Amino acid sequence: MSDSTLRIGLVLPDVMGTYGDGGNALVLRQRARMRGIDAEIISITLDDEVPDSLDVYTLGGAEDYAQRLATRHLTRYPGLQRAAAAGRPVLAICAAIQVLGHWYETSAGERVDGISLFNLTTAPQQTRSIGELVTDPVLPGLTQPLSGFENHRGGSTLGDDATPLGRVRHGVGNGVGDGTEGVVAGSVIGTYLHGPALARNPELADFLLARAIGTDSLAPLDLPEVDRLRSERLAAARR
Repeated sequence: MSDSTLRIGLVLPDVMGTYGDGGNALVLRQRARMRGIDAEIISITLDDEVPDSLDVYTLGGAEDYAQRLATRHLTRYPGLQRAAAAGRPVLAICAAIQVLGHWYETSAGERVDGISLFNLTTAPQQTRSIGELVTDPVLPGLTQPLSGFENHRGGSTLGDDATPLGRVRHGVGNGVGDGTEGVVAGSVIGTYLHGPALARNPELADFLLARAIGTDSLAPLDLPEVDRLRSERLAAARR
């Protein structure tokens, strides 16, 4: 963190916010403030260039047309790419995974080049994946199951050297039959988990916050209501 305020980039909420994933930025801000860390959300819309100087970035889901607009904007203004290269943490949800890959196909069969932060490609599945998703994370530093709600038609195939975020315990995940969910490339994390994901997975939220602040770990927060939410959602997946 370069100054006394943690700056959270909410990237393209005007086109990449279909499923309420903007809540991830709110969770990061609140968990920072509860630890006495001043934090603000910087909303980056289609009217703005993407800055490379923020501390952490979040991107959400979108439909086909909005997804293409986002891809075009991130290609024209590559601040996110520069931030990732500098090691700034980035969280990409659902359609954002596809935008950050090499290419994705729309439901109409159009192939669109992505920005290649992830070594993956995405093509439509035969059926849409909808429902509770639970995975076991393989990313060092995460120890608790990740849960969320998946709702996507795309199936993402990881490249040979790409690392998944987790292994599917319940649900579909990346949708290509290999049991993987999400992807990790350096400081950039992608997942199909909605919820918002960070509201349902505080360990992942604090993982991103710690990286943004420049520390190895953060003191835990005592939030029984968050624990109850996690327990209820994990139980729902088993039903």
